[in-house]
Amino acid sequence: MTSIPSSIEISPKQAVESEDLPGLFPAGTRVYITDVGTDPAETLTAGAKRVGELGYKAVPHFASRRLTTKAALENRIAMMTAEAGVTDVLVIGGGLEKPAGEFASTMEVLETGLFGKYGITHMGVAGHPEGSPDFSNDVAAEALRLKQAFAERSDIEMRIVTQFGFDAARFINWAMDVKASGVALPVHLGVAGPAKITTLLKFAAMCGVGNSLNFLKKRGNALMAMAAGFDPDEIVNPIEQHWQANGAESPIAQIHVFPFGGMKKSAEWLVSRGSWDIKTSLYHDAVTA
Repeated sequence: MTSIPSSIEISPKQAVESEDLPGLFPAGTRVYITDVGTDPAETLTAGAKRVGELGYKAVPHFASRRLTTKAALENRIAMMTAEAGVTDVLVIGGGLEKPAGEFASTMEVLETGLFGKYGITHMGVAGHPEGSPDFSNDVAAEALRLKQAFAERSDIEMRIVTQFGFDAARFINWAMDVKASGVALPVHLGVAGPAKITTLLKFAAMCGVGNSLNFLKKRGNALMAMAAGFDPDEIVNPIEQHWQANGAESPIAQIHVFPFGGMKKSAEWLVSRGSWDIKTSLYHDAVTA
């Protein structure tokens, strides 16, 4: 039976410098490039360019509350599209309590019209199955409705990409509730790749997904998991089974992997479970010959 599709994300430094990156993922894989506000537009563009040259689909992040001015936003989009051939982006809030510049929300960034002006055709926006410490669930639901309305009046194909979590049933139910609310955007559910539990604890605290991690720790095999590390199949398998059983009736289109234990380990796991085709190593041979 077909495995659920997958995307992955990496840091700008990995995008620019990692010697492991060529041939590590299947050609055409969406590779998201994170933006935590410390890298200049030139570095983010260089990372996106290299990702594209390696045969992947570069998806740079735009963290709205970390952006400074409309002019800086336009310059960055123009660089990304002209120099790196970017046509797909992820636009998120950015998590800062106080905006760094002109933009307080994703919608304010979208309403500039700059992504459409420079030929962006696909876009991810944030979803929060566990809620967010920055706003209420009602605010989050209204934001998704506004983003769908934006997609309907633009030429950009939009999707929802969620934060990672560990409660598969909760994530599935959230996606179905989003669809039931009238938001018809496809959902890419975030999952953590293989990693030590201590590493996941750290990132869960940073990203505000403590409730889901508590769910994982309370399970009967928690002590064994703490010793052996996290097995992402425990989360992905139920999501995949739902996706296989429901087809187009489910808004879930794929998973998005956060490789907290390293991108090589996540890639090896995706190959081992059949999500990625091991024959893509032929691409590595071609580009390194």
